[in-house]
Amino acid sequence: MSSNAFAGPTPGYLVWRLSTKWRVAVDRAVAPLGLTHAQYSLVASLHGMQRTGERPSQRRLADHTGLEPLYVSKLARSLEAAGLLERARDPRDPRAVQLALTEQGRATTERAIEVVQRLLDQLLQPLGGLGSPRTRQFTSELTALLDTPLDPSNVHGDTDKEQS
Repeated sequence: MSSNAFAGPTPGYLVWRLSTKWRVAVDRAVAPLGLTHAQYSLVASLHGMQRTGERPSQRRLADHTGLEPLYVSKLARSLEAAGLLERARDPRDPRAVQLALTEQGRATTERAIEVVQRLLDQLLQPLGGLGSPRTRQFTSELTALLDTPLDPSNVHGDTDKEQS
């Protein structure tokens, strides 16, 4: 596709801008609770997994959130130091570290989830709000894009080889 295919901003630019707008808004909204957006993503995901009875490893949580395992490890250590989560060796795999929210972590996370849900409803008002058909369609389209595997090493194609 040529770069002239879009008269205005490209979808990639808009996705980047929306994700940046969202990250900044969540950072500001959860800061009074002592969290950053990345920490919120981790504890909210962990909260949801724990509600289904799972005590995930750092690796499993990294896979679930899409964050790099090393970054999850760093976030988990800072959240442990803040008293919001516990890290423990997995009895089935001594190399793996399991994560669980503390009571304080659960309470903080539940407050943060409420704050972020209100923020999400504000963001989605132009589509009719959180429960609207347009929001469901938008969510479906975002999911389709997220489920599409990308191979950044294969974006140049054969035409580059022919030109060199």
